[in-house]
Amino acid sequence: MRAVIAGTGSAVGKTTISTGIMRALSDDYDVQPFKAGPDYIDPTYHSLATGNNSRNLDSFFMSDSQIREGFERAMKISGADFGIVEGVRGLYEGISPLEDVGSTASIAKALNAPVILILNSRSLVKSAAAIVIGFKTLDPSIKVEGVILNLVKNRKHYLKAKEAVETLANTPVIGGIPRNIAIQVEQRHLGLVPAVERESILQSIEKWGEVMAENVDLDILISIMKDAEKLSNGREPLWFEGNRERVKIGVAMDEVFNFYYKENLEAMQANNAEIILFSPLHDDELPDVDGVYIGGGYPEIFAEKLESNESMRRSLYKYYNEGNPIYAECGGLMYLSKSINGRDMCNVFKYPSKMTKNVQALSYVISKAQKDNIILKQGDIFRGHEFHYSKVDIGNSKPEFAFKILRGTGILGLEDGLMDKNTIASYIHTHIAACPQFALNFTRSAASNEKK
Repeated sequence: MRAVIAGTGSAVGKTTISTGIMRALSDDYDVQPFKAGPDYIDPTYHSLATGNNSRNLDSFFMSDSQIREGFERAMKISGADFGIVEGVRGLYEGISPLEDVGSTASIAKALNAPVILILNSRSLVKSAAAIVIGFKTLDPSIKVEGVILNLVKNRKHYLKAKEAVETLANTPVIGGIPRNIAIQVEQRHLGLVPAVERESILQSIEKWGEVMAENVDLDILISIMKDAEKLSNGREPLWFEGNRERVKIGVAMDEVFNFYYKENLEAMQANNAEIILFSPLHDDELPDVDGVYIGGGYPEIFAEKLESNESMRRSLYKYYNEGNPIYAECGGLMYLSKSINGRDMCNVFKYPSKMTKNVQALSYVISKAQKDNIILKQGDIFRGHEFHYSKVDIGNSKPEFAFKILRGTGILGLEDGLMDKNTIASYIHTHIAACPQFALNFTRSAASNEKK
């Protein structure tokens, strides 16, 4: 019982529509949300809408068997009635103009899931049918079983476009969303503003749910999901297990640092780790832990407050200097740098970081370990993604890098992962399915540290 909600390109409002549908259905059903592609922000909205942790499904990170494993595992954990996947970009957009990898379509295929197409119908009537026909015929194995017309002008426009799509494209139109400023949402340079920052976000989500309940035939959507075909055979684990020593892993989690894939933390727990959350913004010092994981986020927005928390910065520097394992991604890299836009940070790595007007990297990444380190063995290849507007100014220095970039940008000259003692800080965001040894190796590094 599942469906994929996809766009026909840059479908305006796909996240608000998907989240609103999740919220509307959650009044009567238990809904498990998913997001196609590498995304930390949209899932926070899904989770607030449904009360269940949203999970990412990505065919660049995952094999089809891992996609099915990830889907089934999440459904089992939540005990949900329905699984709804919000797509990424247009239905067929991936890393190649011809192949499926990285696309919403690849997720729909792996899950045998029906697709609900969100169509930007502004100024379209008969042409809306032509677009739907194109999406259905480009790949007949994709099951487009419903259409939501977005940005309809009025009732008359909706009924005319609905008639065209249902008659000419032989596809049911299950809703029409009016041009309504009430369901718009604030944006930032990496996308939507994370839900953890917005005190009023629950009120917004409630509004989106009301709009979807009024303008989408949820009974038809439920019927489509109930008729979804069984999942194909084939499952593959998302991560490796094997650490037998109990360890404590400190995870930075607050308004600043909150970009984590849930499975990354669960993989550590499966490797005998107790996850202990701490706040670089609010806490005075690190908790008593055997390893530290600092994910991405928006440290540039909170740079002044991070700078003012000098005791935490000193605590982290001392922890690094004693040789304890620290792994940091993107925003975590910036926090461990000398400074952010001139504001003092932890100075673990003696290079300033700064924000730029233009995006510096937006790509899937393939990387190779250049030497043994706290998460990989030399020669190991793993996948990830990068998306940032910041730069780390290495100058004429020649730092030690943990990773060679085979696809992507990295910090400098196709190298990434600043490495010193037992600390690694990188622009690469890691998903456990694409680096299944990550949690096992990191918890083993923490266990070795605990025995010192």
